[in-house]
Amino acid sequence: MLNRKILVTSALPYANGPIHLGHLVEYIQTDIWVRFQKQRGNTCYYVCADDTHGTPIMLRADKEGIAPEALIAKVWDQHYADFCEFGVAFDNYHSTHSDENKVLASLIYTRLRDAGHISSRTITQAYDPVKNMFLPDRFIKGECPKCGAKEQYGDGCEVCGATYSPTDLKNPVSAISGEKPIAKDSVHYFFDLANFTEMLSEWTNAGHLQAEVSNKLAEWLGGGLQQWDISRDAPYFGFEIPDAPGKYFYVWLDAPIGYMASFKNLCDKQGLDFNEFWGKGSDAELYHFIGKDIIYFHALFWPAMLHGAHLRTPSAIFAHGFLTVNGEKMSKSRGTFITARTYLEHLNPEYLRYYFAAKLSAGVDDIDLNFDDFSQRVNSDLVGKVVNIASRCSGFIAKRFAGMLSVNCSEPALFADFINASETIAEFYETREFGKAMREIMALADKANQYIDEKKPWLLAKEEGKEQELHEVCTMGLNLFRLLAVYLKPVIPALAGEAESFLNIPAQAWVSGLQPLLAHQINEFKPLMTRVDPDKITAIVEASKENLEKTPAIAAASVASVVEKAAPQFEPIAETIDFNDFAKLDLRIGKILKANHVEGSDKLLQLTVDIGDEPRTIFSGIKSAYQPEALEGRLTMVIANLAPRKMRFGVSEGMVLAAGPGDKEIFLLSPDDGAVAGMRVK
Repeated sequence: MLNRKILVTSALPYANGPIHLGHLVEYIQTDIWVRFQKQRGNTCYYVCADDTHGTPIMLRADKEGIAPEALIAKVWDQHYADFCEFGVAFDNYHSTHSDENKVLASLIYTRLRDAGHISSRTITQAYDPVKNMFLPDRFIKGECPKCGAKEQYGDGCEVCGATYSPTDLKNPVSAISGEKPIAKDSVHYFFDLANFTEMLSEWTNAGHLQAEVSNKLAEWLGGGLQQWDISRDAPYFGFEIPDAPGKYFYVWLDAPIGYMASFKNLCDKQGLDFNEFWGKGSDAELYHFIGKDIIYFHALFWPAMLHGAHLRTPSAIFAHGFLTVNGEKMSKSRGTFITARTYLEHLNPEYLRYYFAAKLSAGVDDIDLNFDDFSQRVNSDLVGKVVNIASRCSGFIAKRFAGMLSVNCSEPALFADFINASETIAEFYETREFGKAMREIMALADKANQYIDEKKPWLLAKEEGKEQELHEVCTMGLNLFRLLAVYLKPVIPALAGEAESFLNIPAQAWVSGLQPLLAHQINEFKPLMTRVDPDKITAIVEASKENLEKTPAIAAASVASVVEKAAPQFEPIAETIDFNDFAKLDLRIGKILKANHVEGSDKLLQLTVDIGDEPRTIFSGIKSAYQPEALEGRLTMVIANLAPRKMRFGVSEGMVLAAGPGDKEIFLLSPDDGAVAGMRVK
């Protein structure tokens, strides 16, 4: 195979908080793929950087009484230390607040401007008179103009699903200061994304994206592309727009350019040719690994920006799903919102690398970190199967043969079977089907252990005249262990390195062409990995719990994090009611007769529900969790005496009861067996 030139990036972590296990899904996935490419002999560079600009950084630095530059430097140190200890081996880890990024952002902007893809116009925005700053839509909270729900953001109601302008909110307040905002005009700059509709339609269907991602983008393209606001007003921590004093690049404009800036920084350090990888017509491969929540920016804005600036576009964008822990979204109250540092204080990072590899595929499905499954897989696969081979064979080689392997390979056919699995495993790594690769490797480990069980070296050691056979069996076992270590090296590089040291061999490339180690001196065996200690998992959960009773009101910087970087947010408990108020609720069993999608709503389903005396039309925000056809005929609980509410899509005549954290995890409350429509719940 020809040597490939590959540049790989992961999404840039935001410099507003610590790395957590949800982040690590992406960086471990990317690192495994990069290590595999390097092991195969390809030229592959892996670059990343801290994403450092935006309002949340500015507000947090202000809260801590330090300059934004000091804040991002402190967080950079923390991020980089976590990545290193998890074995994430960047070729360069940089910052978006860098000279390289400022130059490249200005270059791309001016090229887009000169080509007619940048326009400006005056817009009216909410302005915080206390903080003296303009407020993006989600920095404003108030009452929904449609249904009256309180504490709703300025761009849409999470209760009734209505969308609106922040100027339509009733009793609006700044989420930062609590002051009522005023209306103020400002000139903003826009990237005319619609100019690239044809180009993006072709690019998103040319094999650069996973099929499910391409299908989703087709929906967005079909709805028409809008102008993208790329400017923000001072005060703002970022880069000033070259021809617009007092205006700054929106963080999402210069963040992806940070990929280029980090690579440019690497080029300057190592004398590499930047244009060989980023120039128009480059034959190098360029891959971005990202979470599915930022597809819109990476698969529409980013390729359009690059194309408009006469630069190459990505070879592919690989999106992955989110991480759940024990089947639920990460939760601070449950102790499952786990930072990288908390994990590192208790457990071997290679446990997690292997577990993620065993769960990852080429798709965008979420993966779950189940602690029971985690312990079982690590203990069974890594300790019980792989490391156990070396442990079972090394003692005999050391004690009986002075650490010298046999001169013969007793089972050349079995050795060949392990070598012949190489291309299958390589294809799984290449296509990011890591779970399939791990299953294939563990099947080989089972074969190796079966061989040792059949030969029973512990019995051979007790029989006279079996010395040579014992020597050859243990030599064979260690050679099979060596091949397993090579196959697992992209996933558990530290253990693989320790295996190389024990076997007294140099760093191993891929298995192609490997011959058995014969008449070879090995070193003393030391335990390579221990079983997962359940007390350590308990300690991680306890250390991750947050006492919500002592949690203060959300600080301004935390609110801003929610706005721009989707940080966790805890809403205050609603005002209490007395029992008499609760007793007024008419709770009934309802039978869902029909369920339909609501055109124009991403959240709502329209349900026709039989509550005993009449059918009711109820709009319910459960679309993310249920397909309409799965609901028809189902019984659920309904508040029957809720006042009808006029919505954009019609009148809702009740409410079905559901619970859960949201997204796909919304669960209709269902009655016991034997219930019938119309039955009152007491």
